[in-house]
Amino acid sequence: MQQALALAREAAGLGEVPVGALAVHDGKIIGTGFNRREIDRNPLAHAEIFAMDAAAKALGVWRLTGVTLYVTLEPCAMCAGALVQSRVTRLVFGTLDPKAGAVGSLYNLAEEPRHNHRLQVTSGIMADDCRQVLKDFFARLRTRKQDK
Repeated sequence: MQQALALAREAAGLGEVPVGALAVHDGKIIGTGFNRREIDRNPLAHAEIFAMDAAAKALGVWRLTGVTLYVTLEPCAMCAGALVQSRVTRLVFGTLDPKAGAVGSLYNLAEEPRHNHRLQVTSGIMADDCRQVLKDFFARLRTRKQDK
């Protein structure tokens, strides 16, 4: 999770919402990503999507069986759906997202019994650190808006 936090901080430095993700297979990092929606002007440019895309390329398959995805913030509905569709085995995330979380907060797409795949989910890993990165980012954003 430390490495995912470093990616989140990198995103914050670029003016992006600080979310970092990494994909691990057989103990090796095979994909990383951080939010790039503003930079890329792309609503799909979430940290999880980049990490899963890199993992699929590294493995040469779209089924990410055996992959654990680490992410600093609970995935949104789009990313949770992508986790299910790509057959990621395990998700580990830092802090809950009460406004958009789709792995327990608002919805639980990872364990939806009607899906053909369910993920193992571990939450709350380094939650305080993950939450603080987000709080600091949004506090700076509000300060900048007030200064204008």
